[in-house]
Amino acid sequence: MQTPRDWLTPEALLMLQTIDQKGSFAAAARALHLVPSALTYRVRQLEDALDVLLFDRSARQAVPTAAGRELLREATRLLDDMDAVANRVRRVATGWEAVFTLAVDSVVSRSVVMDLCASFMSLGATTRLRLRYETLSGTLAALTSGQADLALGVVPVTGLQNDIRHAVLGPVPFVFAVASHHPLAKAAEPLSDALLSQHRAVAVADSVSRGSGLTIGLQSGQDVFTVPDMQSKLEAQLRGLGGGFLPASMAQPYINSGMLVVKQVLNPRTNIGHYAWRDSKQTPAGQALRWWLMQLESAATREALLRPLHHV
Repeated sequence: MQTPRDWLTPEALLMLQTIDQKGSFAAAARALHLVPSALTYRVRQLEDALDVLLFDRSARQAVPTAAGRELLREATRLLDDMDAVANRVRRVATGWEAVFTLAVDSVVSRSVVMDLCASFMSLGATTRLRLRYETLSGTLAALTSGQADLALGVVPVTGLQNDIRHAVLGPVPFVFAVASHHPLAKAAEPLSDALLSQHRAVAVADSVSRGSGLTIGLQSGQDVFTVPDMQSKLEAQLRGLGGGFLPASMAQPYINSGMLVVKQVLNPRTNIGHYAWRDSKQTPAGQALRWWLMQLESAATREALLRPLHHV
């Protein structure tokens, strides 16, 4: 007798992802090189096996139901886990990872990361590189969840898994800055928490998908404009859409030009950035990870990574 496990195959999960991405059964069928009736039949078989409705078919678009959305979330995790297992097997056999994924926090210079990627590719290794950009605790979560092999710019926390190693990348000084035309630009210093709470803050969204995540530098009850990364935060603050902390090196050119004004606050901020990786007797570091760790032994490289003046 068949069970839901027999139906939840990688092919079925990829099929559901394609329908969700394309937005309709017809478009998904074309992408999967199937006739629409065959795709519809397969989805109905899966729905019958699970005894749930996965897509709302009342509209022209294929809209996932609540159950469908949950299965799609888990499908991404399951497929990532399968990729991770295949990667570990390949690493054991050859010493080189099949895929090496680098999670990069938004305080880290993307241009320097790209330079390092170019150097790695020049080795001619069979390992394929994959980059993912994260923010705050999402950077570390990408590593601990097995979706990344090395994380740059993490905020370390207590209670990490025994196979997670981390080392200091360097200090990340922050300045509280507002646009020159912002009301706080001419306010008396240091700015009190009560005064800050009366003005909108610009905050970078934590990219961790589950849990409470991190919230840094916000006042209780304060209006917040949330953006996806540090470059967007800089752009928002240059336009006077709010105030907040920015990496000093990123803000400095705009401070020099007078577009941003640094204000003293009661609680200044400096982060210590780390890089983290997984290494244990059961899953020893592969050749690709060893290469990246060797680059990070250079103080010049670590300093350059925390000098994010050329974000794109």
